[in-house]
Amino acid sequence: MKRGTTFEQAAAELEALLDVMAKEETGLEESIKLYAKAAEYIAYCDELLQKAQLKVEEIEAGGAFAQSDAEF
Repeated sequence: MKRGTTFEQAAAELEALLDVMAKEETGLEESIKLYAKAAEYIAYCDELLQKAQLKVEEIEAGGAFAQSDAEF
């Protein structure tokens, strides 16, 4: 997975991996490989979510959130 991957792309890839893992014809060895790759996507998505959370907290702390609310 390359670092320029968006959250949405990573989540879609993760879903596709899980779909393959859920199939009965997927063998144990293949499932283990897919599980390892899925763990990478989960960690990457978690990292992106943490960064997004920090941005939201910065916006709220700076009062930008309150100002945009006042416009509505």
